Amino acid sequence: MSELISNKAKLYYEVKGDGYPIIFTHGASWNHMQWNKQVEFFKDKYMTITWDVRGHGYSTLPDGPVNSEDFSSDLIALMDHLKLDQAILCGLSMGGHISLQTAIKYPQRVKSLILIGSPCSNTLNLYEKIFVPINRFSSKMISMELSGKLQAKMLSKFNPENYNYIINAFSMITKGNWVRVWDAVTRMESKNDLHKVKCPTLLLIGDHDTMTNKHQPYMHERIKNSTLKTIKNAHHSTNLDNPSSVNEEIMNFIKL
Repeated sequence: MSELISNKAKLYYEVKGDGYPIIFTHGASWNHMQWNKQVEFFKDKYMTITWDVRGHGYSTLPDGPVNSEDFSSDLIALMDHLKLDQAILCGLSMGGHISLQTAIKYPQRVKSLILIGSPCSNTLNLYEKIFVPINRFSSKMISMELSGKLQAKMLSKFNPENYNYIINAFSMITKGNWVRVWDAVTRMESKNDLHKVKCPTLLLIGDHDTMTNKHQPYMHERIKNSTLKTIKNAHHSTNLDNPSSVNEEIMNFIKL
């Protein structure tokens, strides 16, 4: 197992392939295995790097409140550990927001961005301002088992294989860690800093993703050097639902 220590957290990561580095960051409650089909596709031409965000998968979480600033700091710590001056960052949902904040805070370290079903705020509209605090509270009340089953059922309509993956990913997170991590994730805000993103950016959204479909066009309007593409037959678990289309769009983008 490959690990590093970043701000008291032990972070698990995997590196496969050689070439220019692409760092894949998973969604909330998931882990590095989300990207297996991307790793298989890109590892022959690129260095693929996957990792478990603190509190997820095989990574640990120190005691106390979680600061969302730690997420992007951890990503930079991973790059420093691997001696990477720059990399392509790819993330889905929470992982996309982490990648986005890394490009905002450390622009010299990011060659390009791939944001899949990624939010840029938790207060983009009135619905989120009302729903997110309720969701934050409900995460404390609902068991991890039930949360996993509800999410797995919703996000496995296009690819039934998603169900077991999501259940297994949830089972690797303790209730206490999840509550603390989710509290931090649902307080991440970047909507007022989008103009600071200068690198080429690919925005991908599943055609059935009702969770972040307002965010992607919003970012496209405010990130100057951005391209917005829709992935057919995909919900919020976009790269799991339609990996071939996601891989094709990513390859076309990074070859430019």
